Amino acid sequence: MEKNEVVTLEERGFIQVKGPEAKDFLQNIVTNDIEKVTNNLTIFSSILTAQGKYLFDFFIIKIKDSYLLECEKKSTLEIIKLLNYYKLRSKVDFVDLSEKYVAAVISLEKFKEIENSDISTGKRINYREDPVYIDPRNINLGAKIVSKLENIHLTIKKLNLVIVDKKKYYNKSFELGIPQIDLDKLRDKIFGIENNLDELKGIDFKKGCYVGQENTSRIKLRNKLRRRILPVQKIDGKFSENEIIKYKDNEVGKIMISEPYSFALIKVVDPDLKEFNNKELICGNSKVKILKPDWI
Repeated sequence: MEKNEVVTLEERGFIQVKGPEAKDFLQNIVTNDIEKVTNNLTIFSSILTAQGKYLFDFFIIKIKDSYLLECEKKSTLEIIKLLNYYKLRSKVDFVDLSEKYVAAVISLEKFKEIENSDISTGKRINYREDPVYIDPRNINLGAKIVSKLENIHLTIKKLNLVIVDKKKYYNKSFELGIPQIDLDKLRDKIFGIENNLDELKGIDFKKGCYVGQENTSRIKLRNKLRRRILPVQKIDGKFSENEIIKYKDNEVGKIMISEPYSFALIKVVDPDLKEFNNKELICGNSKVKILKPDWI
């Protein structure tokens, strides 16, 4: 994105996690270390099944004496339902604030202009009392302003920003191999680590137990990871979810998200991804390419 461009993401949802035991509650269930979350740092994290399967991912932002989870908006109520399932007797409450907040993406240059600080993943500052953080997954995704709805237009004006099409942001995310739309199509179908949570700084392997920790750690420590979610480029034809991708008559992957940005669960060993990465492959009646991002 150019320095003075901004993208507003109305499709992002927000859940406030508050109460005297909010910190301990989150620490016991999410994949990342809640101790890292401060007024100066925001993290990316996830909730898995007990078997380590992917359910939801989100950013965790410190808001005064509570936490704000920024997630895919259409999953907000399901996340709250899951959090309530784990609540038991914990002194913690969950509030859907999706209609009160909005996320806006800005460039790293604009972030630097707001406050002359270091540029690092997860770095968080404030502007007009709203948190602004560099995407903790990949610095190339820029930074986000999480603003109250009544503040966002004045913020955009004061920062001399011009609203541009959100496709510019999502196209960049696709190029980087980071799915952000229709993540429900991955839910309970792949392991969290297969969704690249380790590479996207969404898992802390040094923290204590969390839901799904045993299988996740086993896959990582024993080098058992065999598949990853990767972006798929269509060359011609059409394909749909669950269609098989073949290389030399061997099944090497399956389409998980077909559109608008296509992602598939792809073998990275046996055969090695290097053999067929960026080569023309068959997927049903179409031809596709697997695009491996540089950070994997």
